[in-house]
Amino acid sequence: MSDDTPDSLIPYDEIVQEALRAVVGRVLGEIQSTGGELPGIHHFYITFKTGAAGVSIPPHLRERFPDEMTIVLQNKFWDLEVGEEGFSVGLSFNKVPAKLSIPFAAITAFVDPAVDFGLQFQATAGDMAPEAHDDAENDSSERGEGADVKGSEDGSNVVTVDFGRKK
Repeated sequence: MSDDTPDSLIPYDEIVQEALRAVVGRVLGEIQSTGGELPGIHHFYITFKTGAAGVSIPPHLRERFPDEMTIVLQNKFWDLEVGEEGFSVGLSFNKVPAKLSIPFAAITAFVDPAVDFGLQFQATAGDMAPEAHDDAENDSSERGEGADVKGSEDGSNVVTVDFGRKK
């Protein structure tokens, strides 16, 4: 390929991200269909952006994890419900039960360490809800919005999809 490759008019990166997030939905859906029982030694680490649109977690967890949070589905979880756009699950944090609702678009990583499998997703500004803040005294009515997205290191058997444009 040459350095003069034109920008794609087809959003391949979005299509691939959506398809890979569907893997998470299918896996969780199969767990739901078996009554919430994980087969064998399988267990999942699911990392998500706590400020993403549609995420519903208790306020004390949002305070503790203002950007990103990882949950573990292994022994003690309940009421797993999987829909087309996301899932909800009951978990205990320091012996306090909590119900979390997480859209698939908010997920940044899904790992099943029992079989050394993982998926990583790129967080985008479109996935994030703007953070609430007070207006600065010197601000006009116009506000700039953006997201500071940190990269992450790859683990073994982790699929990372990053379609960067050549400049």
